[in-house]
Amino acid sequence: MSDTLRNDVPGTPKAWPFEEAKKVAQRLAAFGKTHALFETGYGPSGLPHIGTFGEVARTSWVRRAFTEITGLPSKLLAFSDDMDGLRKVPDNVPNRDLLAQHLGKPLTRIPDPFGTHDSFGAHNNARLRAFLDSFGFEYEFASSTEYYTTGRFDAALVRVLECYEAVMAATLPTLRAERQATYSPILPIHPQTGIVMQVPMDAIDAAAGTVTWTDPATGETFTTSVKGGGCKLQWKADWAMRWYALSVDYEMSGKDLIDSVKLSGKICRILGGKPPEGMTYELFLDQDGQKISKSKGNGLSVDEWLTYAPPVSLAQFMYNQPQRAKRLFFDVIPRAVDEYVANLEKARTQPPEEQRGNPTWHIHAGSLPGHAGSPVSFAMLLNLASVVNADAPEILWGFIRRYVPGASPETQPLLAQLVDHAIAYYRDFVRPEKRYREPDATERAALEDLADSLAALPADASAETIQNAVFAVGKRHPFPELRSFFGCLYQVLLGQQEGPRFGGFVALYGIPETIALIRTALARRADAA
Repeated sequence: MSDTLRNDVPGTPKAWPFEEAKKVAQRLAAFGKTHALFETGYGPSGLPHIGTFGEVARTSWVRRAFTEITGLPSKLLAFSDDMDGLRKVPDNVPNRDLLAQHLGKPLTRIPDPFGTHDSFGAHNNARLRAFLDSFGFEYEFASSTEYYTTGRFDAALVRVLECYEAVMAATLPTLRAERQATYSPILPIHPQTGIVMQVPMDAIDAAAGTVTWTDPATGETFTTSVKGGGCKLQWKADWAMRWYALSVDYEMSGKDLIDSVKLSGKICRILGGKPPEGMTYELFLDQDGQKISKSKGNGLSVDEWLTYAPPVSLAQFMYNQPQRAKRLFFDVIPRAVDEYVANLEKARTQPPEEQRGNPTWHIHAGSLPGHAGSPVSFAMLLNLASVVNADAPEILWGFIRRYVPGASPETQPLLAQLVDHAIAYYRDFVRPEKRYREPDATERAALEDLADSLAALPADASAETIQNAVFAVGKRHPFPELRSFFGCLYQVLLGQQEGPRFGGFVALYGIPETIALIRTALARRADAA
């Protein structure tokens, strides 16, 4: 192992960002480099979506781990392929007829349907940068249009011409027969229509840096320079050329691009470069198990997530098991929030070397936040909001202050955020789905017993004491398993299928209030639910 890995000693965390970072460190040592370039790619044909955020977040964590184990400088390049031709009109944009008139043109040469920027590509780039900036990512934005038109790719593009036959030989076997007949890695921009042309090349002149091609619609022949933005590359060749031209050291990608990564890596080697290190992550699925798509707009958006939970919870979701497919829809939000809260609480008691294996260390760029986390879980707040039908933060804070004396939005900033989010989540997702059921005879007897048992406890009984009393009640009655008793509590008292640790809920809500809740449920008729 190279000395580059200055902290690669026993105790170095096995967290996946560190495992990825070690690959980058070994690469730099092998090539004698002293600066690492991390890259993420973005196709701005649709609005930025949550998967894009996930890729930038994950790459940022690998980069932070790389800094930790090597001390070497690095840069994260967020590269937008905004010179790509618009192939179809996204479903989730206004003025779709306007975009339909410009199909095939580079995204940066198409009017902005939102009317806020010079082009559709510029609009989507701005959206991308805005939400990356809102999370505090450290990155350098790169525009494909700028890189092509200013000549930054000129030398690499000439190199593609020099290796044209080898690139074609590598690519053609991966294509269908009908596509092979028209394929070229070079896509000239039509000098008259502005469309990105997908046509075969009639002639290649590497010395002159030009290609000759024929417009199939008119039969007219053109000779176009590959320099200065006169052409762009097919995306797999473009990816390879970028790796070669910029000496990219690390780029991760989704499982759906495994074959593309292999082909782009092969082309990069043909050009004389070495493909970057990387990780294949699994795809996000919507609630129906379908891949999320920026053009379809299915799944969750960043804005939607942040309506119901703080940014750190989204980061927690992205951190977890990146090589495992996960469904990304509204029901996963509460679990992600509480997982973050639990990890932050755990990190507070960990020595520094163990903190580096904690997700919150990565989420907060190696420095834990100054606030104390949250003494109340998000799930607990949701259930409290459900029981009291909360439509304002003050309602929940009245209960919270009794549970945590002295608590306020000022002393508990994260809790204050969770209170606001809990009310929004309850309003939009919990309240519409509340369905109370009537208890059966066994459950009715157990609930009567629970009310009496709670009444016998001191007013200041701890959550653990209350939980023990609840367990005791469940064990005294003939439930097939204790889980069935807790299912009864959630369904009969709270009107939902799942709930929090009940002792903690009672301590937060109040013993007298819980007894009243039980009495109300016992008096409720099934048809009044």
